Amino acid sequence: MKVVATLATAPAWPAGTASQPIERPADLAVAYAREVGPQWLLPESEQAAYALLLTQALAAARAGVERDQLVVLVDRSAFVQAGMVWWVPVAGAPRLIGASPVSTGLPSGFEHFETPVGVFAHTLDNPDFRAEGTRNRLGIRGYGDKGLRVYDFGWVVGRRGWAPGEQPMRLQMHATDRERLEPRLGRRDSKGCIRIPATLNRFIDHHGVLDADYEAALAQGRAFWVLRPDRQPTPWSGRLLVVVDSQRSVRPAWAVTPRPVSAAKRGRPRSLACRRGGAKELIALNAP
Repeated sequence: MKVVATLATAPAWPAGTASQPIERPADLAVAYAREVGPQWLLPESEQAAYALLLTQALAAARAGVERDQLVVLVDRSAFVQAGMVWWVPVAGAPRLIGASPVSTGLPSGFEHFETPVGVFAHTLDNPDFRAEGTRNRLGIRGYGDKGLRVYDFGWVVGRRGWAPGEQPMRLQMHATDRERLEPRLGRRDSKGCIRIPATLNRFIDHHGVLDADYEAALAQGRAFWVLRPDRQPTPWSGRLLVVVDSQRSVRPAWAVTPRPVSAAKRGRPRSLACRRGGAKELIALNAP
């Protein structure tokens, strides 16, 4: 859905300090700036356009905002590939917490999917797990360093990259190999899942950005091994991942182009399997 309208931009966040507790959404934006890298800085006009896309996507999915909450927004456009954390109030315009490069599905071969657009709930029906940090036979850590969280959104329908049509695929959001694949973020590069920087993975985890259902269960006395004891969730934990496509034809200046792949690395497999395989982290061969 192409952006053809504008939405008033909320005022800029007031300045904060690195030591202040997170009591306001502005404090969380300060924490994002301190804790997450790499980051992309969106001009106010771009923030307004994405606020509109986010609002339209939530309305189309009839995902009502019954309380102020955090939402993760991903633009799968081949010319953007951005992941953003937004604070969405019951009344008023959404406000951007921070943005970083990600990688969504490159539908280029067998078992490769285009990451579907839509609104996806992060629920207890599809429990998260944590990366083992082991290397596969090609020396790649598919889910990133040991202990990083894998956010599971269950089975969804995605467009196949090897034949016409759609079929079920497992949608996850996770980190990736820090040395070989994280530098490629900002381009379509996965088999359908959403790869994010390790620092953004930790930020979402530590601040409980998508943990609304986990928080509700904790309040009822349940315990979850996947939740770290030192986490510091905010009052605005949400549960929604929103994937949109801005349908751009050129890369915006703020979406810094990822560095090119060196000649020495061309021809190596570049797309990791985005599904759980017992205790294994799978990899699929892909043409260069």
